[in-house]
Amino acid sequence: MIEKVNPMHPDKIADRIAGAIVDIAYEQEENPKVAVEVLIGHKLCTIIIESSIDFETEENLQKIYAAVDRITKTDQKSMQIHVLSQKQDEHLSKNQAKEIRCGDNGIFKGVPLTDNELTISEVARAIYDKYPYDGKYILDDDKFICCQSNAKNEELEKYIKETFFNDRKVIVNPLGEWTGGTDVDTGATNRKLGSDMAQSVTGGGLHGKDLSKADVSVNIYAFLKAQETGEVVEFCCAIGDDTIDGKPYSEIVEIAREYINKIGGFEKFAEWGLY
Repeated sequence: MIEKVNPMHPDKIADRIAGAIVDIAYEQEENPKVAVEVLIGHKLCTIIIESSIDFETEENLQKIYAAVDRITKTDQKSMQIHVLSQKQDEHLSKNQAKEIRCGDNGIFKGVPLTDNELTISEVARAIYDKYPYDGKYILDDDKFICCQSNAKNEELEKYIKETFFNDRKVIVNPLGEWTGGTDVDTGATNRKLGSDMAQSVTGGGLHGKDLSKADVSVNIYAFLKAQETGEVVEFCCAIGDDTIDGKPYSEIVEIAREYINKIGGFEKFAEWGLY
């Protein structure tokens, strides 16, 4: 049993805005330090940033506003955007002053994806291509549940049954047709980790952080290793560690950097997560 939400779900909108801000940081520094939290809903977007980058300059604020407008498909006149940008704590900053070392404590797990998880990833993307609005989906062995906004139920049910599931029960919008998005619900960063990580969920969130953060790099590394080996892998680390799984932490960061660059950046990563 697995749930997947699409990129227009309010929580994913928050993740995508956070990812876009991390992308802005990487445009300005090779190895920036940045952590972003976003809360959005009902025409209000609050963004708190701790970073080596000053995000309260006019240029960077305009980049943030443009990202919010683009991702939410609104404009500045209809969305209040509040940005608070603070420098990273000086003690945390010293940890990374001379070399790339583990940026936080954590436990991490990578788990090979199941057939159901691969299937729901494919199906969710296909439905989103057809209906690019807020939606969430659940796949069990005997049924598929689809809550998709801005869709005609009869049309959507027919599409799902004919295209994907002629052998399972299909449940579409059990409470009826609906409109979604941030005018209906609120979104917060890293609230949909089950959708993004499947059974690899750990204590740390994937989104809104630079690559020095183990929550990003070690989670990506563990996931990739699990898919390669076909086995569950688990790691733990302490802030300041320079080696994990017998590898220099800087090497794990580069593996994660290559992965992020390959998919098109942190905002793209936030759209669907690891699968």
